[in-house]
Amino acid sequence: MSAPDNHSDNQATDPVDAVVPLMPIVLPIVGGVLMFLLAFIAVSMA
Repeated sequence: MSAPDNHSDNQATDPVDAVVPLMPIVLPIVGGVLMFLLAFIAVSMA
């Protein structure tokens, strides 16, 4: 017989569960960068 497969007991980590605690920090930063870029594009086109 072959050796038992130990990898089947480990649960895969969900990438969504890893990112959710960072949302209160990431969302305002990304929003600020997006607003800055949109304002820069609007001023440069005017």
